[in-house]
Amino acid sequence: MNDNQPESMELRLRRARYRADHRGTKEADLVVGGFFERHHQDFDEAAMAWFEIVLQEQDVDILAWAFGTAEVPPHLDNAWMQALKKLDYVEVTR
Repeated sequence: MNDNQPESMELRLRRARYRADHRGTKEADLVVGGFFERHHQDFDEAAMAWFEIVLQEQDVDILAWAFGTAEVPPHLDNAWMQALKKLDYVEVTR
């Protein structure tokens, strides 16, 4: 791919799916991966850009924001973060 051409949304979604599901801790996999699976089909360019920034954050920070034990940085606090904080997408299986 030419370096001057932006990546396709499909490629960005595949990369995000992998990064969301392979965070390093089971808890983060459930929260970040579960959020992605529930909401990625609704991502537009702005939402995708937001999620890519979230994926760069540390698991401990993402979980603290999701659980409400830490303040969300202003640049990440939006309707998508509010959806992440609902945790209604987490499915725990044994």
